[in-house]
Amino acid sequence: MTDRRNSSRRSQAWFGAQGRSGMLYRSWMRNQGFGHEVFDGRPVIGIATSASELAPCNAHLTRVAEAVKRGVWQAGGLPLQFPTMATGETLMRPTAMLYRNLMAMEVEELIRANPLDGVVLLSGCDKTTPAMLMGAASVDLPAVMVTGGPMLNGKYRGQDVGSGTHVWKFEEDLKTGRMTEEECFFAEGCMARSDGHCMTMGTASTMACVAEALGMQLPGSAAWPAVDSRRMETAQAAGRRVVDMVEEELRPSRILTREAFENAIRVNAAIGGSTNAVIHLTALAGRVGVELGLDDFDRLVREVPTLVNLMPSGTYLMEDFCYAGGLPAVMAELLGGGLLHGGPVTVTGRTVAENTAPAERVDSDVITPLDAPFQPAGTGIAVLRGNLCPDGAVIKQSAASPHLLTHRGPARVFDSPEVYHAVADDPGLDVDENTVIVIRNAGPKGYPGMPEVSNVPLPAKLLKAGITDMVRVCDGRMSGTGYGTVVLHVTPEAAVGGPLALVRDGDPVVLDVPGRALRLDVDDAELARRRQEWTPPAERYVSGYTWLYTQHVEQADRGADFGFLRGGRGHEVPRDSH
Repeated sequence: MTDRRNSSRRSQAWFGAQGRSGMLYRSWMRNQGFGHEVFDGRPVIGIATSASELAPCNAHLTRVAEAVKRGVWQAGGLPLQFPTMATGETLMRPTAMLYRNLMAMEVEELIRANPLDGVVLLSGCDKTTPAMLMGAASVDLPAVMVTGGPMLNGKYRGQDVGSGTHVWKFEEDLKTGRMTEEECFFAEGCMARSDGHCMTMGTASTMACVAEALGMQLPGSAAWPAVDSRRMETAQAAGRRVVDMVEEELRPSRILTREAFENAIRVNAAIGGSTNAVIHLTALAGRVGVELGLDDFDRLVREVPTLVNLMPSGTYLMEDFCYAGGLPAVMAELLGGGLLHGGPVTVTGRTVAENTAPAERVDSDVITPLDAPFQPAGTGIAVLRGNLCPDGAVIKQSAASPHLLTHRGPARVFDSPEVYHAVADDPGLDVDENTVIVIRNAGPKGYPGMPEVSNVPLPAKLLKAGITDMVRVCDGRMSGTGYGTVVLHVTPEAAVGGPLALVRDGDPVVLDVPGRALRLDVDDAELARRRQEWTPPAERYVSGYTWLYTQHVEQADRGADFGFLRGGRGHEVPRDSH
């Protein structure tokens, strides 16, 4: 084993200190049973774990942390586990997105404030991954992401069912009488039958793949199921690797380059990933000073086909994706077609091209080849512009109905998701299949936190009539497990006076995805008159974190981060008070 001792390490400002300060730091650590020899200058590795029983996707991460520890010890480092908050979309209200920035702040400050030379980030549910990456990027110490892995495939009556995705399907079946309450209750347990995050290509799986595509996660590690023993092997390997990264001074700033972000955007298109990746990647880029705009997400994916046949856009689930070759097989396919940069360095110390060289596509039904893709090029996320979204909006084409990608219909406006839900089952609701449902005041400031409410269920009377999709427009987000022709992230949001605030019932809304347009067919003079009549909503929060959030959150096109957190702050050792 290489001698890893180094008196100049960052951690030695604590453990190598002379006199009273050093004695205090070391003696308090020794109450955990550490011998004096572990303070000899070896790399100190923090294991940031978001394990929590209130975040079911992350509940097993304590066991993953033990595997990481083994790897750190093997490589001659000192592993120290510490908890972070967990932003689980499954339970948190009003939305976990409200707390992503808080978690990023916490991760950043915990890393900076403690005697760490490197860190392993343990995440699961969808907001924990970007939050941890954002926090670690702002400190810029060597870091490796280890996601907790997807659940095993759901199984119900001999069919695979996907977490999240089948919630909407089962709800529709319940409303139309195709499923009873008892059957629905039983199906709940069939949907989530092991540790792990959503096994559809929802936001959790998307962000795990994005972290790998960025180079911040070991190759192949995004897809191993949470309960597969190789998930623990991967975690142990990450523990070993981060010790080497400390020696090599391989920091996020060397990995998270413009080319790495371009790779992640194209990979997201190829896997049929979540629209939430747009917001999280934009926020992360802001932390490392990489210029990334909405138009990049449109321009970079026009030539990229959807290669992965997974729910909600396709048939299979993450367990199948893993056994079919996982993300390395997708990246190898894209690299072979000239659609990825091969040169960016990754946490392995090797380049993207070197990492993907041994990759093999095992199942061409799950991971299709570039010359016979699951969906053709241009079916990824599209960025829309127009008088209804001057700063942009997005739509996931692979999850939409092709016949609705060009559509003109009258608006039916609801001032909150709750207002819509209160009348959605009313048989007298004035809507038909041509109606465009507009949900507003669901943006970062307006809700607050920009919840996953945009893909509201269709009105019950239309479901019973056999209508399965209709155009919906919202300044909120959609779960990555969801589907439908839904325009998301309309910016500026209604709560800050965006044009969405001016829409009235009956206004013609024009959606033209091929032309990348979303507009309101109302003349400028009328819109100007309505703007004069518009008054901003009253401030609801006067103190606490939610006040801080509403005062400082940026719009969706800038990643909904806090403006004061853009850029990095480094890892300077805090002033010693002892």
